This record gives sequence, structure tokens and C-alpha cells, in this order.
Amino acid sequence: MNPLNIKLLNLFAGKTKEYPEHEPSAIAKSRLSEMHYLTTLGIEGDEQYEKRFHGGVDRALCHYPIEHYDYWHQAYPDLKPLFVTPAFGENLSTQGLTEENAFMGDIYQLGEAIIQITQPRSPCYKLNYHLQIPNLSLLMQETGYCGWLYRVIKEGNIAPDSKLELLSRPGTLSVKRTLEIAFNEPFNEENTLILLSSPGLSTSWTRTMQNRLLTKTIEPFNFRLFKK
Repeated sequence: MNPLNIKLLNLFAGKTKEYPEHEPSAIAKSRLSEMHYLTTLGIEGDEQYEKRFHGGVDRALCHYPIEHYDYWHQAYPDLKPLFVTPAFGENLSTQGLTEENAFMGDIYQLGEAIIQITQPRSPCYKLNYHLQIPNLSLLMQETGYCGWLYRVIKEGNIAPDSKLELLSRPGTLSVKRTLEIAFNEPFNEENTLILLSSPGLSTSWTRTMQNRLLTKTIEPFNFRLFKK
């Protein structure tokens, strides 16, 4: 099963670095030029600083489509030199796969490994500093140009020339629709239940959606989008 024409452009990984504007971060990634082993915690050698919000088995890889860079180039032409992959801290850069045709729970072959979409990316304030736009995280959330995250369900070697191929699609909710429900629409119990039923949904998003059902409200986003 591979109805998608996906081209893997690059793989990236990075180490934690110090920043004068905010806490340390591993958002600055470098292009990989050779084979690396992909474990359940991500690409060997790749790091995440705040483990509460980044990394872990449900968030082992970050994917950001190359297609979105054109939008940011047009929106911020003066900052175009900053918007070069992997500006958003992504591990995977592709052409042909966006939030519109990627679905929650999708299972893909990547080299020897098998990975599954677990949640959209939740943009945070560090992106604002990294790309010099004070409200970039909010803009990403509003546009839906967030990217998404994977868990690794089979470890293996991956390389820049590996193929990314869809193996199965157990879910019916696109990442785009998930972002709309999660971030840009008022609380709706039916839609929240639909999202909660997504196959492979990460523990953190499962907890968040269940809490919304209990409180009948959507939690505030400012603590994530803007540094106090």
C-alpha cells in the first residue's frame, strides 16, 4: 500500500546547545550524510533538552514538509536566509507529504525501520527566538503548518537515500483536521472523541483530550506559545 508519492529529501539530528535568549535546546539540527540507527527514542546521536515536552517513545521523530517553506519565505522575505531546512528542528524533510494527506496513525517504512504518526507538533516559544519572529509559534498553530511526530515501532538503519513509504492507514483523521480540532475550533465533544480514538495517539495527547472531555473546555495555549 503506497498511494502517496513521497520523496525523502534529508534527515537531520542535533545536540543540545546553549542559547542566551532561553533555556538550552536541540532545535538546531544538522544534515546527516551517512547511515544512522533509528531507535525507539529517535536517531542515534539526536538529542532533546526538555524531555517533558520533547522526545520520548511517542515523539521520537519530528517531520516538517518542505512545502511550507515557500509560505514562510513569502510571509517574511527579509528573514528568508533563516528559513532553510532544518529551521524548524525537523528530523525528516520530505516532498509530497503534508498535514493534508498524512493521517493520524499512519504507519510508514523508513529504511529498515517502521514508524507511526502519533500527534501533530505543538509549536512552542523557542521557535519564536530561533527564527526571530515573536509570534511564530502562534502563526504555525493558526496556519496548521506545524508538522507532526512519530513513534518507532521497529528499529533499524536509516539513511538520507532511504525511502519513506506508507504501509498502512488505520485511521481516518488527517493531521490537518486534527490540528483544526485541537487548536483552532471551540470545544466540541464529538470531535474530541473522534480525535481521542485516533490509532496510535500519543500518551500526552490522549491525556489532554481526555481532560478536555472532563472539563468541557480547551486548555490555554499561552504557556507553550510564549515565554513568560
